[in-house]
Amino acid sequence: MLSLSSTLSALSDLAQRTAAAFRRPTPSNHPRRGMLLGGVALAIALALPGQHAGAQSWSTERWTGTWGTAPAGPPAPANLQTFTDQTLRLIVHTSIGGNRVRIRVSNEFGTVPLRIGAARIGVRAAGSDVAPGTDRALTFSGSTSITIPPGAPVLSDPVELNVPALGDLAVSLYLPGTVEATTIHNTGLQTNYVSLPGDFTAAATLPVQRTITAWPFLTEVDVDSAGPSIVTLGDSITDGTRSTVDTNNRWPDWLARRLQTVRDPVLGLNARLGVVNRGISGNRLVSDSPNPLAGRSILERFDRDVLATAGVRYMTLLIGINDIGNSPATNPIPAADLIAGYRQVIARAHAKGIAVFGATLTPFEGAGYYSPEKEVVRQAVNNWIRNSDEFDAVIDFDLATRDPSHPTRFLPAYDSGDHLHPNDLGYQAMGNAVPLTLFRSLGMSGLKPAQQKAPATVE
Repeated sequence: MLSLSSTLSALSDLAQRTAAAFRRPTPSNHPRRGMLLGGVALAIALALPGQHAGAQSWSTERWTGTWGTAPAGPPAPANLQTFTDQTLRLIVHTSIGGNRVRIRVSNEFGTVPLRIGAARIGVRAAGSDVAPGTDRALTFSGSTSITIPPGAPVLSDPVELNVPALGDLAVSLYLPGTVEATTIHNTGLQTNYVSLPGDFTAAATLPVQRTITAWPFLTEVDVDSAGPSIVTLGDSITDGTRSTVDTNNRWPDWLARRLQTVRDPVLGLNARLGVVNRGISGNRLVSDSPNPLAGRSILERFDRDVLATAGVRYMTLLIGINDIGNSPATNPIPAADLIAGYRQVIARAHAKGIAVFGATLTPFEGAGYYSPEKEVVRQAVNNWIRNSDEFDAVIDFDLATRDPSHPTRFLPAYDSGDHLHPNDLGYQAMGNAVPLTLFRSLGMSGLKPAQQKAPATVE
C-alpha cells in the first residue's frame, strides 16, 4: 500500500503531466480543458489531509443527557420574570459523569430573539460559587455569544471538564439588555442565582442580587458517554412538587442514585445511565392546561422533550391524573381517551427504538379535584396499564405509595398533606419501586427488555 507522501507525489506528477499535455495551441477557454484540469485538482484536494479533521468526529461522539428539564411558557404577565443586563447562575444536579460537557439553551417559547452574551460552566462548590480550576468558557458554533431565534434551541460546543456523577454544576448565562423569561421551567425546586447588573459569568463568586427557584432557558446538560439515557416523562409527581427545595428528592433523583450505587450480582448494570427529568407540574396527556407554565400536552411535547434528548433509550411515563382531575366531577374523561393517548406515545417511542415503561397513577382521594367517578377512571386506567402488556414493562407506583388499609389514599407517611403529591419519603419509595433490572444490558438490543411488572420493593 502506498504511503500518503507517495500518493501525494504521484498525484502531483499526474497533475503536472496532464497540464503539459494541454499546452498546445487550442483556445484558452476551451470548456473540456477546464473540466479535465478541474477534475485533477479535485482529486488532489480529496487526497490531501483535511485541515478540519475534527469536524468529522461527530460520527463517533456519544452524548448522554446527565440532567434536563422540560421548558414551558410563556408565563402570564403576572408570572413573567425579567432580567436586565444580568448573569444567571443556574445549578443542576448530574446523574452521570463524563470528561466533556455541553449544554442546551432554549428560546422555544420566545417570540423575540434571545441574546446570550456569554456562557460558562463549572463544578459548583457551594451556593453560587464555582470550584477553583473547574470554570470553562462555553462557545456556540465557535462564538462566545449567540442570538437564538424565536422557537429554537441551541447546543453549545463541547468543552473538556471532569463532570462528577451525582454532583452539582453551575451554568452561567449573561443576558445583555432586557430579557423576558418566556421559556422557563417553573418548578425548579433548586436555588438559582441572579446577579447584579453585568457579565459575571467568569466570577468565582457571583454578586447575587436575588435568587429564584426556576430554570429559565437552560433545558439540558450532556456528557460524553457510551451509555444511554432514561427520560422520565410526566407531571408534577415526576417534577417533584412539594419535595424539599435544594435536596434533590424527586423520585427520578432517587432512581439516579440507585443506578450509581446498586450493582446487580448476576448480569451487572451499565452505571452510565443518565436520568433526564421531563416532568412538568400541571401537565396532561391529551389536552393542554390553561396555565402555560404547565406545558403543552405530552402528545404535543413528546418530540422535543423525549426524542431530542441526547442518548435516549428508555422512558418512563407517569401521566393522566391531571386529565382525570380537571375533567367534570360526574362526567370525567373516559379511560378510553387516555388509553388512546398512551398508545400514541408507545407507538412514537417504539418507532425510534425507545422502550416505554408505563407507571400506574398514584392515589388521590382527598385531593381538591377528587370525585368517586374520577376514581373509577383511575382504576380503569391502572388496570389497563398493568394488564394490557402494551408497555415494555410496568412500574407500579400506585402499589408503592397507597395505604393498604385505604387503597384510594396515599399511605399517611408518604402524603405531603395535599393528598395528591408525595413528600420526600414518598418520592424515595417511588424511586425505590423502579426495578433496576429494567435497565440491564440484556435489554439494550431491543424492546421489551424484561416484559415484567415492577414490584414495590427496595433493592
